[in-house]
Amino acid sequence: MFLKLKKNIWQKLVFKLILTMGLTLLLCISAWSYTSIKYKKQETMSNLSAEADRLSNTIKLGTHYAMMLNSRNDIAEIIKNISRQRDIKAIRIYNKTGQITYSNSPEEIGKVTNIKAEACYVCHNTDPPQVQLNLAERTRIFQAPDGTRMLGILSSINNEPGCASASCHVHPPDKKVLGALDMVMTLAPAEFEIEQYQQRTIGLSLLTLLLTTVAVIIFILRYVNQPVARMIDGTRRIAQGQQAVEIDVGRDDEMGHLARAITHMGLEIELKQAALNKQRDEYQNLFETVPCLITVQDRDYRLVNYNRMFAEKFDPRIGDFCYRAYKGRDQKCESCPVEKTFADGCSHRSEETGFNRDGSITHWLVITSPVKDEFGHTHSAMEISLDITARKLLEQELEKSEQKYHAIFNSIPNAVFVLNEETMRILDCNNSVAAVYGYKKEEMVGKSFLELHEPEERDHYAWLLRTKSVLNQAKQRHMSGSRLYVSIRMSPSEYDGQKVLLVTASDITKRLEAEEQLAQAGKMAVLGEMATGVAHELNQPLSVIKTVSSFFIKKINAGQQLETETLNAMLQKVDSNVDRATKIITHMRLFARKSEVRAAQVMVNDVLERAFDIFNQQLKARGIEVERKFAPNLPAIMADPDRLEQVFINLLLNARDAIDERWEGKEAESGDKTITISTQEAEGKIIVEIQDTGPGVAEAYRDKIFDPFFTTKEVGKGTGLGLSISYGIVKDCGGDIWVKPGNGPGACFVISFPLRKEEDDSEKHFTG
Repeated sequence: MFLKLKKNIWQKLVFKLILTMGLTLLLCISAWSYTSIKYKKQETMSNLSAEADRLSNTIKLGTHYAMMLNSRNDIAEIIKNISRQRDIKAIRIYNKTGQITYSNSPEEIGKVTNIKAEACYVCHNTDPPQVQLNLAERTRIFQAPDGTRMLGILSSINNEPGCASASCHVHPPDKKVLGALDMVMTLAPAEFEIEQYQQRTIGLSLLTLLLTTVAVIIFILRYVNQPVARMIDGTRRIAQGQQAVEIDVGRDDEMGHLARAITHMGLEIELKQAALNKQRDEYQNLFETVPCLITVQDRDYRLVNYNRMFAEKFDPRIGDFCYRAYKGRDQKCESCPVEKTFADGCSHRSEETGFNRDGSITHWLVITSPVKDEFGHTHSAMEISLDITARKLLEQELEKSEQKYHAIFNSIPNAVFVLNEETMRILDCNNSVAAVYGYKKEEMVGKSFLELHEPEERDHYAWLLRTKSVLNQAKQRHMSGSRLYVSIRMSPSEYDGQKVLLVTASDITKRLEAEEQLAQAGKMAVLGEMATGVAHELNQPLSVIKTVSSFFIKKINAGQQLETETLNAMLQKVDSNVDRATKIITHMRLFARKSEVRAAQVMVNDVLERAFDIFNQQLKARGIEVERKFAPNLPAIMADPDRLEQVFINLLLNARDAIDERWEGKEAESGDKTITISTQEAEGKIIVEIQDTGPGVAEAYRDKIFDPFFTTKEVGKGTGLGLSISYGIVKDCGGDIWVKPGNGPGACFVISFPLRKEEDDSEKHFTG
């Protein structure tokens, strides 16, 4: 009887509809309850995260001014006061190295957190660390030791323009992040609120189900067949993943609302499924088309997946060993980044070398990353390989080039130094310093380059090294203590990321000695040419002395008395002529001596007067007139007065010989034999012109006239050294000399000397 009744009940359409509607309502209400509770949880957590983020920003804004003032006590007090709020458990400020610099828990201050820890890894999971993260990436939920769930939010403390430029801070503008603020809040109140909401929702759902079931039982006979059938059909379509269609039951009551809700749900599911499919296709396309080799390997190093580029390059198969697929090895690599990733679950990188299908060698930069399951276990590893063959070849070429230029650097015959631009400390030098200075390379590195100069001259040379590009005759000391003259060239450069001076020093000591000997030989030649004139100069005072002495002898032999006035006058005449002869001899002795090259302040007009005094009488004897047009009050120049006098004497000798050559055997009228000497100041220079009325210098000889041993005189009448020596002396003074046609007949030699700046007045030696 019971079985028959049960069978009849199951066969009743009403019962089936009621049962179906009851079950449908149960499912719908359950789905609604689940969705509502889940949405509530998400909304609560989202609001809590946003609130925590706003509070973190509030803390940063509250401590911003204190940080700008570097007021650590104010920062600590602000953190302490804010952490007193009921839901806040911890507030920490980390510096760039992961050290806790501020915390509401004093025992935490000073501790260093591993950057791989949960709080730091969100930024340090890449290299370089990420600077910008969204709120979800900065938020973490974890469980405290007492079992309470906690919400942590990490906020970066950025290097703002005001912070980088503040006088109390030393952070450079290119340093983007100074530290991080980590705030931890308890989730207990939120979870309690969610639990209360969940209980209310479930209770309301059960009540709704009960009332709806009663309503369905009452109204099922009237609103059953077609609406239920349509809704069942619609839900089946949704379940099968078919295209959603609108379910129309022809009513605007609850059944109609339910039908529309099912329709809306189907549409939403369809849209989300389409978005999911699109995203899946995008990631699959990205995986396949990324321009590098990508493989996914299991713990046995077998290929689980790989992208298109890897497949085209090596033609692998799923299940092949990675080391065999693209490295041609029979066993795992000795240093395998995939093995390290499986060991610690972290990303690793290395440089690998393998072979292409054509047998050519390829170099890769390999980066691995763990692929974890829902439990956080690493079940496979992704390996990304970027072809760096071109870069590797460039590095090898660069290394060869560096070795080549390093060999050239050490084999340069001149001493080469790399100096710190500020301290003049020797950072590096080549092996030639031993030949020039006597020191080994190891002894020079680390010393100051200025130690090679005399102590009293080091400040001056430090200024010259920083402001000049060439020092032609710099005086230094050899390791043995002997004097050394070098020609120095400086050029700015960079070395190990710092500004340096590249200094090349050439030993010119022997060359200067040879030039000095050559100049001395020139002096002797000049003295030889002046011998006749000097003899004539000395003959006149000697004649006076001879006449006076003969007069005295005659008077004494005759027994005659000399008047006091006559005696005094004649003795004064003798004395003045003795002084004149002494002056001539002293001048000749000083001119002939070999002196050290030294620069001093020289008045050009005075040197010209001394040079002219030697030739005055012999020029008169040859009928040569001299016109002196000296500009008064000329500024002094820096030069060696003895060597400069030699230049003027050489030019006067050439002028004398040129005039004699032109007028030899000819009658000359007044003014035909003239030497004009003029000085002037023009455009910051002292100009000296010595013009003669000789035959002049042919255009073809003007570029050769200052060459050593070049002369236009007859054989035996000139050495060809006078103008060459004069040219070198003028250049050493920083001046210039050239020849041009005179205003009339003859040639005009022009010498220009630069006027020294005030800072150059302290120079004691020629330095170019």
